[in-house]
Amino acid sequence: MRFFSDNAAPVHPAVFAAMQAADAVDTAYDGDGLSKRLDARFSELFGREVAALWIPTGTAANSLALAALCPPFGGVLCHRDAHIQNDECGAPEFFTHGAKLLLCDGPGAKVTPETVRKTADAIADDVHRVQPRALSITNASEYGCVYAPDEVAALGALAKARGWRFHMDGARFANAIVHLGCTPAELTCDAGVEVLSFGFVKNGGLSAEALIFFDADLAEDTKRRRKRAGHLLSKGRYLAAQIHAMLDNDLWLETARAANDAATMLAEAAGARLLHPVQANEIFLRATASEAAALRARGFDFYDWAVGEIRLVTHWASDRQEVAALAGAIAAL
Repeated sequence: MRFFSDNAAPVHPAVFAAMQAADAVDTAYDGDGLSKRLDARFSELFGREVAALWIPTGTAANSLALAALCPPFGGVLCHRDAHIQNDECGAPEFFTHGAKLLLCDGPGAKVTPETVRKTADAIADDVHRVQPRALSITNASEYGCVYAPDEVAALGALAKARGWRFHMDGARFANAIVHLGCTPAELTCDAGVEVLSFGFVKNGGLSAEALIFFDADLAEDTKRRRKRAGHLLSKGRYLAAQIHAMLDNDLWLETARAANDAATMLAEAAGARLLHPVQANEIFLRATASEAAALRARGFDFYDWAVGEIRLVTHWASDRQEVAALAGAIAAL
């Protein structure tokens, strides 16, 4: 009974069906009809003109986004527990050709205007120091906490005032939207976000993420960066097909809702063991080594996060009987 990562979740049948439907001769790379329709599809979703690129991995999506926003001699402000800092094997620095990540604090792996200012203001404005040129936030955060639209807007206003570009890592963007009940635009472009890494793989996709550019001019150079980085797949229609399938009939929200609901069941059983509010599909609990071993002995698989802490992750296909069994086991510790 696996609760260690939504990256290991099954692919939604609708995604496989869409890929099968796309299994016919078309032009290569991103010249096919499905890829060409992505701009219009996402423009409709966000209620404004955007440019959209499919990207095979979340690591590449984040790194290409930051390369579009930050020069090699600049810095990207982010939380010290952000995915781009701890889980990308230096890819943001590699893709940007050397931009430095400037680390900020904040509860729940979320930065605030105050913590961002504290980091930025400590950097002397001279030629010897890397200067901030971009701000990146993760929604939902690495600890499963969600930025509300007003929080994003406050950070967006700060970025604009300081002349920084603004990126959102949305690997679990769907989970955040479901929790908040807001529109995609309210959480991004209306709040000042310029580039969104829109995650699909964790939410039922197979191998396709999307980069959404609210400044369409940024997409043109990114197309070349994508090619140069080896991420322009020759049969891009299969990636585009996955994205269209997830957007059809709001499947991306349906799958996120199922994951969030499963996480809520576990959160209710955990009670005082919770380390962070459960606002998406990740649950962080206090558990001794012997308690973690007891859960594993009953067949549950999850990550040890830190000493005395474990992480549980639900997904769109989490079996409700298994979720109920885990909830019961946690409550019985």
